[in-house]
Amino acid sequence: MGRTAHYHLPGLFEFYELYRAFLPLYRSHRDWFYDWCDIASLYGAPADCLWGGGRVGGGEADPRDVLALTQEYGISARLTFSNSLLQPEHLADPACNALCRLFAACNSPASGVIVHSDLLLDYIKRTYPGLYFVSSTTKVLTDFPALAAETARPDFRYVVPDFRLNKAFDQLAALSPAQREKLEFLCNECCWVGCRDRKACYDTVSRRNLGLNVPEHHCAAPNAAKGYRFSLAMENPAFIGTDDIRARYLPMGFTNFKIEGRGLGSAVVLEFLLYYLVKPAFQLRVREEIYLDPMLDLF
Repeated sequence: MGRTAHYHLPGLFEFYELYRAFLPLYRSHRDWFYDWCDIASLYGAPADCLWGGGRVGGGEADPRDVLALTQEYGISARLTFSNSLLQPEHLADPACNALCRLFAACNSPASGVIVHSDLLLDYIKRTYPGLYFVSSTTKVLTDFPALAAETARPDFRYVVPDFRLNKAFDQLAALSPAQREKLEFLCNECCWVGCRDRKACYDTVSRRNLGLNVPEHHCAAPNAAKGYRFSLAMENPAFIGTDDIRARYLPMGFTNFKIEGRGLGSAVVLEFLLYYLVKPAFQLRVREEIYLDPMLDLF
């Protein structure tokens, strides 16, 4: 039997309404979807989340509704708490602690937390032992020995490397089966592979989530003015497409794949879902079901 690709999808809070329309189709029309993959988790953070990182969260959905949706469909919910600049005084934040209490109480499936800060990792591990942990791509692990060491840490169920290591196949082949099972590749990054400011960009988001008045990070990469374009991401040398997953990664024992997009619009995220999950012959049907849903406004 072949291996299954497990997708970790963006917008737990941010695109709650989209998933509320998409997941019933995923359940009731499984013949529309590839049989070699599934949805393992949804990740994100609500608006004004002190512990948030990676992107400034914009989700307004009620956490209880969000958790109920993921539990209904047997999908793990992940809190994106990847702020890189947390201090001990931030650990008492009541809103983030309330989220941890709520999500830690559900264990079928268990909820997770995407973290950057070891300070936060140690705090949540002690206080909410029911949650599992994902090492965030905001650590910008571009050095392969550092990535290998991260996968050896028992605290983490998954580790998301920097996208520039996606095609380091010779080094990836040297990892043990257990390490391979932990790696979660960021598939659709549009960022320039030559970028040297990725950590600075993430740090700016962390400062903003802490309520600090800091200027926007201005990206100097080629095509930055165009913003995110899926067509450009597909041209990125680090892009991982469906053919790559089936032909290269799954045979090597890599089964976890992260799709970015929390800071984008729901119409763009729908295109990611169509590309990675839906058979081409049925993509229009899914589009029609979503776009014609009178309760959902994608624009």
